[in-house]
Amino acid sequence: SKMENRRTFLKVAAAGAAVSHSVLGANDRVQLALIGCGSRGTMDSGFFGRHKDCVFVAACDVAKSRLDPAIPRLSQQGGGGKVDAYGDYRRVLDRKDIDAVLVTTPDHWHSPITVDACAAGKDVYVEKPISNTIPAAQKMVQAARQYNRVVQMGVQQRQGVAFREAAKLVQDGLLGEVTHVELIYEGGYSRTPEPNQDPPADLDWERFQGPAPRHPYRLSRQRSWRAYYDYGGGLVTDWGVHLADVANWYMKNDLGAPKLTSAAAQYVAVQDPLHEQVPDATMVVWQYDNYVMSFTNAVMPNSDFPLHGTYFYGPKGMLMVNRAGYIIRPALRRRALPSAAMASRGGAPGPGMPPMPQQEPPIEAKVRPFADNYTDDPDTIAHTRNFLDCVKSRQRPVGDIDIGFHSSLPCLLGLLAIQQGRTFAWDGNVAKAV
Repeated sequence: SKMENRRTFLKVAAAGAAVSHSVLGANDRVQLALIGCGSRGTMDSGFFGRHKDCVFVAACDVAKSRLDPAIPRLSQQGGGGKVDAYGDYRRVLDRKDIDAVLVTTPDHWHSPITVDACAAGKDVYVEKPISNTIPAAQKMVQAARQYNRVVQMGVQQRQGVAFREAAKLVQDGLLGEVTHVELIYEGGYSRTPEPNQDPPADLDWERFQGPAPRHPYRLSRQRSWRAYYDYGGGLVTDWGVHLADVANWYMKNDLGAPKLTSAAAQYVAVQDPLHEQVPDATMVVWQYDNYVMSFTNAVMPNSDFPLHGTYFYGPKGMLMVNRAGYIIRPALRRRALPSAAMASRGGAPGPGMPPMPQQEPPIEAKVRPFADNYTDDPDTIAHTRNFLDCVKSRQRPVGDIDIGFHSSLPCLLGLLAIQQGRTFAWDGNVAKAV
């Protein structure tokens, strides 16, 4: 009955609310903890610091050389209050006075920390990619929903003025129906492995590895962790997620997934005999319901305007967008054939034939430069603002975990295709080799 359903709903809602320690008012300060004090953690926590209604009260890292400098910086940022230091993130989650955590660890730690934080009644801002494996990513989405938490992923380009302008152009049909999307970003993190060594004294190597398989320490495992499948996913997930997120958004496919994923990849300048790192030359292709998409880590050099980014192609032309702005190029018109050639090819309309279709005027070529600003990044500042607002309102944020999952999914499927040299189908729940 309706009454019984209502009772069940209230019970479930009460259970969810019981986990949450407090309901924050509009003017209350959100108490935060930083988990992962590396370069991105330093930047993100600084961007949170632009908002006066939040304060960091704790920080956590497995390397003391990262943790120690973070404490005075966060204290000063928050007006001189006490900031506690932890080597184990679980001690952070034990604290009832912490409302939310900022997770800026290597990718393999995103899932366990996010899941445990949700279970402890904390909201989470987690960097991209969502994780380095699909099952770990699925656990994050499940935990966010089960514990009714606000979980924002760091897809801050969704806040960008130029990105939003270009989204409207593509969605309003500037290019016609988009047939191809290309993701292009140059470089990578892989390097020919150096010898194993003892971990530095300031690092808890066991805790760094955490949910990953155990290996002896080598410097690149810590410093270039993104290159390793065990901890990251190379450029395929690091930049691929930002590029795929724009593709999903512009194609109105935020919760869509590729039907098929294939790849070709090769160690060329980098040799990695054990194949522990993403190869230095990669290409991934995806088949979606009504368009195809590809990723490559090669970009044509260009001194005028950076050419890495997300490219959309339709019958009327091309739009490319990145953090420096966007470029529009009209499709090149085919030259009309001379009339004699037309006749010999049967091209001239005969009696009773419909006239040749009139071509629409071509779209205008345009370059819209935009200031790319990492140090004072308005997009991440807006994204942290959106998260804090949602912590208070309990609404879904702009980079909600569901969106973050589907922006990461093609990249994670791409990693499987690269590692196994096979094509993968996605059935909505499991990746299956075809």
